[in-house]
Amino acid sequence: MPIEDADGLRRILGYDRVAVVGASASYEKSAHIVPAYLQRHGYELRPVNPTADEIFGLQAYDSLADVTEPVDVVEIFRPSDEVPGIVEQALDRDDVKAVWMQPGIRNDEAVRKAEANGIEVVQDRCMKVEHGQLIRHPMD
Repeated sequence: MPIEDADGLRRILGYDRVAVVGASASYEKSAHIVPAYLQRHGYELRPVNPTADEIFGLQAYDSLADVTEPVDVVEIFRPSDEVPGIVEQALDRDDVKAVWMQPGIRNDEAVRKAEANGIEVVQDRCMKVEHGQLIRHPMD
């Protein structure tokens, strides 16, 4: 079962290295607004977008498999039907602790596979909203 309780969400929000699959360089898109918020709150981002060279002032990677830095959480901004392939790439790594699917993104089969392999999953929730509600920072 995907993580939905406040304690579980706080635990995942406590990880600080986030690969953003589907990160956008377009300021008006959620795939830019949400990770930019996370970056402002101290998260280390690894943007993944094969059509960009740089996002958030960081090198953009073509795929999750290409990310060379450690990753704790894979945040997904891609259509639900692409989630199984992204989860497969997460399973091929030995550092991913959680997969987070943004609102409107769900794939129960991928959830089962990730969880069966020890990766926690959040689906259909906004990481920015949950962070704002559950984590308190002096800069807020």
